[in-house]
Amino acid sequence: MLNAALGRLRRMNELSPTFRLLLAASFLIPLAGFMVMPFMSFFLHDRMKMDLEVVGLVIAVASFVQMSGGVVGGYVADRFGLRRTMVVALVIRTISFALFVVSIRAPALSIPALLLSAVGVALYLPANKAYVVRDCDADRRPLFLSLNNAALNSGMALGPLISGLFIMRAPMAVFAVASGIFAAVTLLHVKALPPDAEIRRPEPRKERGGAVRLLLIPPVITAALGFYAYMFFQNYLSLYVVAHYSSTVFSVLLLINGLLVVALQPVLAKRINGLGFPLATALSFALFACGLLLIGWAGLLAVVVGVVLISLGEVVLFLKSELEALRYSPDSPGVVFGNQRLATGIGAFASAWAGGWFYQRATDSPDGDSRFWIYCAVQAAIGGLLALAVSLLSRRNAAPADEETADEESAGPGRDADRTSSADRTTSDEQNASLG
Repeated sequence: MLNAALGRLRRMNELSPTFRLLLAASFLIPLAGFMVMPFMSFFLHDRMKMDLEVVGLVIAVASFVQMSGGVVGGYVADRFGLRRTMVVALVIRTISFALFVVSIRAPALSIPALLLSAVGVALYLPANKAYVVRDCDADRRPLFLSLNNAALNSGMALGPLISGLFIMRAPMAVFAVASGIFAAVTLLHVKALPPDAEIRRPEPRKERGGAVRLLLIPPVITAALGFYAYMFFQNYLSLYVVAHYSSTVFSVLLLINGLLVVALQPVLAKRINGLGFPLATALSFALFACGLLLIGWAGLLAVVVGVVLISLGEVVLFLKSELEALRYSPDSPGVVFGNQRLATGIGAFASAWAGGWFYQRATDSPDGDSRFWIYCAVQAAIGGLLALAVSLLSRRNAAPADEETADEESAGPGRDADRTSSADRTTSDEQNASLG
């Protein structure tokens, strides 16, 4: 398995120039963004003298716009074109980071800069991922999506590490460099990406059940429940590990998490795509539950193993959810990824709110904050059962849209409508039987 996966990765020179550009952009954009964004709470509090409650409110609003706005971004991308949407989003983000530069002298501009940046993210990410999957064949889609995710995660990890060395001493220089990166990436999109009209595009097909249906499909529900469980780890690991061990240990654990996701997801992409969605759901939530439980166990080794298990669950679940969602609406990838963004935003928001409540009660208990991770593990297990139930129940409904499309193509252009319809039903039944 490993040799075959590595062989696929060695064929990077076979990737199209368009995908290479998108891969570079997927690294550079979060690199520039995370050179600044993790430090915004400090600048709002220190430079603008905001109360921490107000700082939290501003960041919460920006986060809400960034995540839930992905739904709007997805529809805009599919309606007005992916390239056009990405360019507009990058122009908005370039302007926002230019405002960050000016905000060193006029701190009040930090707030509109932060909100503009959130709008840019909401517009760009669904269009970027939609462009990735539209520029590749279906059998390469898992690898391409996983490489794109790896680039995003790498940029997010390196951004704070690089800027952390300089941002407190020379914030204007850091903001200026980030702005320059966004401007350069914008120009690359304008000059190097082919116009939307030149991209191969499938014939539009009416979606069964409309837009609301695409918000209620199993992969969207699973993504929300999965992010709810996963964000307990992201939001509250620092409180626990720094208190019991050290900030250095916490940094190492985050590095382990990032490296595992970046290294393993492209390698395992084909295997993940081959998993049935119910099996992938059950496996991922089991890994989340076991990992969260181990974090609260006595001993650093248990914490490390817990982080590894959670990372493996992350590798499987979120890639599989994206791939499964695309099967329901292959003609509208922007909408698909926008809905996934909304789902993860809802899960993250609920996890942050519920996690604070549970953590406070855990610290008040005789067992201390170790009990918090037991609470989290139980919720992950319950969430997994709910997601699995939704996935299994949905299998009684009609097959996802991409199976129908494949059936139509296999019928051939020379057959009449009645024979095509019959062939579609026959092929679909055979596929469902083989998947079952």
